[in-house]
Amino acid sequence: MRNKKIVLVGGGSGIARRLATDAAEAGATVVLAGRTTDQAGTVHPAITTARVDLGDEDSIRALAAQAGPWDHLVSLASNPANGAVTGLDRDAIARAFDAKVIGPLLLAKHFAPTAHDGASMLFFSGFAAWRPAPGLAVMATTNGAVAHLAEALAVDLAPIRVNALSPGVVDSGSWDRLGADRDAFFSDTAARNPARRVGRPEDIASAALLTLANPFLTGTTVHVDGGGRLV
Repeated sequence: MRNKKIVLVGGGSGIARRLATDAAEAGATVVLAGRTTDQAGTVHPAITTARVDLGDEDSIRALAAQAGPWDHLVSLASNPANGAVTGLDRDAIARAFDAKVIGPLLLAKHFAPTAHDGASMLFFSGFAAWRPAPGLAVMATTNGAVAHLAEALAVDLAPIRVNALSPGVVDSGSWDRLGADRDAFFSDTAARNPARRVGRPEDIASAALLTLANPFLTGTTVHVDGGGRLV
């Protein structure tokens, strides 16, 4: 990662912050972009912040211009629209697809022309695509689309490499919304996972950096889920 420029979209998550910090520590310069520029916990001289809204093409175009030539582009953005199918809101569904599918397509559109030689893109999927559950139809569909998008863009944008990464249940702060039920959920997940634990942000960050660095890896979905999709 030394002397590489990495643009991370979806900078509000614990995984994004850990990935940004690890990449910076490895010698990269990092642009951490999200819907706000207040990315708490990202204090490092090699990390700058920027604003982007994946539902707004002008915003994506502006980010590409601001970032300039780049080596690796990563989108961890998500905007879940969970709930029973019979109660889904169309606008929420559209926002979920903006974050996971349409937004990454537009990122590819506007960033591809300024890619350095050896550049790669990495889009985050998720294990719900392989383990659908009631109330997660939109999440399963968008995450599944990311995997196919990576394959299509790997061919379309070659020699830019394009991959997907599919995390499982990770203790990154996103599950804190469960309140007192969080620990029980983690314990149950760990008991079922072949790895016998839940993930940590550093697990996902290290896998992402390996995916970015491997020059012979493209059109692939890397599963970092403790085997959770298998059980």
